[in-house]
Amino acid sequence: MERNENELKARIVRLDDLVGYQDGSVVSREIVSKPTGTVTLFAFDAGQGLSEHTAPFDALVYVFDGEAEITIAGKPFHVKEGEAIIMPANQPHALKATRKFKMMLTMVRAMRG
Repeated sequence: MERNENELKARIVRLDDLVGYQDGSVVSREIVSKPTGTVTLFAFDAGQGLSEHTAPFDALVYVFDGEAEITIAGKPFHVKEGEAIIMPANQPHALKATRKFKMMLTMVRAMRG
């Protein structure tokens, strides 16, 4: 990962060019990986998604292409290009692409001292 991450440093990039759609699939690419957090890009074909799960940290989703339904603690949210939502820590959430959909997931881990 370090080599891949270093290739992106001090460069202007288009996020949507860093991850591509694949028919019937979910594609992911982690572009930052540190002990304090990660940034991962995802591309979902229409109808694809992530099943309900929880995470121990807040996670920010930013949509840069398409549309999806994100369900947080049973409540559906429809997000589209240019929008963002924070998924709270320890609350069940799931995601389904209502059409082809690309997003950036930023997770910041809490540091305990």
